[in-house]
Amino acid sequence: MAKWTAADIPDQHGRTAVVTGTGGLGLETALALARAGCDVTIAGRNPQKGAHAVSHIEHAVPGATVRFGKLDLADLSSVASFAQQMEDEKQSLDLLVNNAGVMVPPKRQETSDGFELQLGTNYLGHFALTARLKSLLAKGRDARVVTLSSLAANGGHFDFDDINAEKNYRPLAAYSQSKLACLLFALELDSRSRAAGWGFSSMAAHPGIARTDLVHNTLGRRSVAGLARTLFWFLLQPVSQGALPQLYAATSSHAEGGGYYGPDGLRETRGHPHPARVPPQALDSVARRKLWEISERMTQVAF
Repeated sequence: MAKWTAADIPDQHGRTAVVTGTGGLGLETALALARAGCDVTIAGRNPQKGAHAVSHIEHAVPGATVRFGKLDLADLSSVASFAQQMEDEKQSLDLLVNNAGVMVPPKRQETSDGFELQLGTNYLGHFALTARLKSLLAKGRDARVVTLSSLAANGGHFDFDDINAEKNYRPLAAYSQSKLACLLFALELDSRSRAAGWGFSSMAAHPGIARTDLVHNTLGRRSVAGLARTLFWFLLQPVSQGALPQLYAATSSHAEGGGYYGPDGLRETRGHPHPARVPPQALDSVARRKLWEISERMTQVAF
């Protein structure tokens, strides 16, 4: 695969996208799509950050078609409201980028619906959002769902008896489980879409190790991890580079449904988009089906 960059994004005029997350990778992804002519809704829970993201894109891309949509992935009623707003405003949807997330809060926290925060925000909120936007995606042109996983998924595993980490909460283990769930979901979604003729493809991507504010926003700048993120910033690739795998999955004609994309260099920590290694636990078809069924019960949203 050639060294693919944002300059290789095909013309996106006439296409519509929803990108979750108003900063970091979400902002870079929305910016690149808008620059290519896409009509972008950037979705997040903080209207002030959303307004800043829209202003940033409009300043960088005069004439861009971009708006903010209020979406709290840690609240399933907010997910339902956002999806209804999209149904009211859009005839179809060509691209959904499930990007937003939280990372390793030191103490166990819960979403509005009682889920462990990382599982609920990173995975279950996006599961419910995708299900609720299914009819719009089915009307899209070469419609795609891109779900963000992480290198942390390589060390993830499921404890289906304690999926909400109520008995044993370990921050990194819970984060790894949530990102493994995102990967399993992306693969299973593509398989089910093909089998049922839902009319869209699904891919997963991960950014390697990128210079986002995820650690700062979750743990704080004065935490050990936050200080390491600040002091050793030069070891992480720029956010714009980290966004390339999900942009590749979202737009490249060479990206395939059921694919998983990440950086091509230094054990997938940095570089240009390339097919990523799928951890063995993500290839477990029984676990994928079980997770899907549990997710439908937990969110009370079915495809």
